[in-house]
Amino acid sequence: MKESLRKKPDEGKYQYIWRIGQYVDSGVLPHWKHISEDINRELGVPEDEFLSESAYRKMYQSAKKFYDEGIFSDRENESSINELNILKRELQKERVKLQTEKNEYNKWLREEARDELLLEKFIESVKSLKTSFVPDYIEPKHNSKGYLLCFGDEHFGAEFEIRGLFNEIINSYSPEIFEDRMIELFNQTLEIIKKDNIDTLHIFSMGDFSDGILRVSQLMKLRYGIVDSTIKYNNFICTWLEKLTNYVRVEFHTVVQANHTELRMLSQPKGTFVNDNVSKFLLEFIKIRLENNKNFKLHTNPTGYIYATIAGSTLFGIHGEVKNMEKAMKDYSKIYNTNIDYLIGGHLHHTKVEEVGKNSEVINIPSIIGIDSYSMSLRKSSDSAAKLIVFEENKGKVCEYTLKLSCQS
Repeated sequence: MKESLRKKPDEGKYQYIWRIGQYVDSGVLPHWKHISEDINRELGVPEDEFLSESAYRKMYQSAKKFYDEGIFSDRENESSINELNILKRELQKERVKLQTEKNEYNKWLREEARDELLLEKFIESVKSLKTSFVPDYIEPKHNSKGYLLCFGDEHFGAEFEIRGLFNEIINSYSPEIFEDRMIELFNQTLEIIKKDNIDTLHIFSMGDFSDGILRVSQLMKLRYGIVDSTIKYNNFICTWLEKLTNYVRVEFHTVVQANHTELRMLSQPKGTFVNDNVSKFLLEFIKIRLENNKNFKLHTNPTGYIYATIAGSTLFGIHGEVKNMEKAMKDYSKIYNTNIDYLIGGHLHHTKVEEVGKNSEVINIPSIIGIDSYSMSLRKSSDSAAKLIVFEENKGKVCEYTLKLSCQS
C-alpha cells in the first residue's frame, strides 16, 4: 500500500490525486480518510496546513465527472489505466492466494476433526467390548534367564490357496486358519512355559498384523476391509493375551512402523503417510482391554520400534524392511547412541540368523502367514512359524525354539 501512495517524480499534484482516486475506487487503496495524511506528506503540505480527506476526495470527484463524460483523451490516461489494471490483477491474485490458503486450512481442520472422531469412535467400540476378565496374580521371581516369544506378519484378512505341481496344497490361509495357527502357537508356548517353569514372558509382535492394501492385486484376496480386519484382529489378540496371562506374566512390545499396516492410497509410495498406521489402533485396543490385568504390561517406544533389555541383553526390534540387517544394527546403534546386542526383525517371512559379534546376532523371524503369492513370485518358501528365544545373563542367547504351525484348514 505504501508504494501505491508514493508520488512519482514526474507526477504533478493533480495527476497524483487522480491516480490515488483511481486506486481508491478499484480497492487497491482504502478510503480517503485512512490515507489523507500520507497524501499531504507526499504533496509536501506543511503539517499545520494539512487538507482534510474531503478536500482531496472532492477534487477527484469533480474531475471524475468530466472523465466519465469522455471529456479527457483516452490516450492521455492510457498509461495510468494500464498501471491500474496491473495493480488490480495483483490485488485479485493476492485475494485468490488468501482464499486458497483459507480453503487449505479448512481442509486440514476437517481432516484433523475426522481423524479425532474416528479415534473416539474406535475407543468407544473397544470399551464396549471390554472384558471383566482378571487372572490370579503371578508373583515375579528372580531368574538369570529371560524368555522372548516373537511372532509377526499375520496379514490378517488375507484369504488364498496356493497349490503345487500335483495339485497339492502348499499353503492356504484365511482368518479361520490364522486363528487355528495362533491357538497352536498358544499351546506350544504353554508347553514350554510349564516345562521351563517360566513366570515372565516377553512378547515381540513384529508388525504387519493386517494385510492392508499396498497393491491392487491384494483386493482379490482380502475378505475384510482395513477397519474391519483391524477390529477383528485386535479383539482376537486381546483375548489370546488375556488367556496367556492365566499362566505367565506378559511383557508385550509391538512394532508400530510396518509397511502393510501403513495407511496409504493405492498409488502412493511407501513412507508417504509413515505416521498413519493402524498399529496405533492395536496399542489403544490392548491398553484399554487389559488395563486392569496385573499380569500384563504394555511397553511402547516413541520411535515406533521395540527396545528392551532381557537377562542383561539389549534387544532392538524392527519390522525388518531393510536391505542389510547387520548394517541396520550399526546404524540404529549410532542414531540412538546405545548398544544393541540383538536386532530382531520380521518381514522376510523366513528364518535368518547371522552372528555379528560375541553374544550378538541379527535375527529374522518367520511369519504366521507362511508362503503367499508374493513370496512365490520371489521363489522363496518357508514354514509358518514363530520363535521362542531364551537369554541368560552374561551369556546372551542360549536356546531357541522354532514353533512350527502346521494348520492349513
